[in-house]
Amino acid sequence: MCSDHKEPTSRAEFHRANQSRAEAEAQRLLAAKEQLGPRWLSWVASELYALKPAAYASMVRRALQELNQ
Repeated sequence: MCSDHKEPTSRAEFHRANQSRAEAEAQRLLAAKEQLGPRWLSWVASELYALKPAAYASMVRRALQELNQ
């Protein structure tokens, strides 16, 4: 990606710095699934939407997908 001005290491550093926090957040979201029942999906969507920055929200979303398989 030559047109991207961000350095590749910055993405990797962000991922390393936030991975454990993203996994913990995904576990928190999944833990509410049984309690919320059919409302869980819309609740999770709103929780993910509120996470900032977008790169962190994506990390949480991926971790949640892995846990939910």
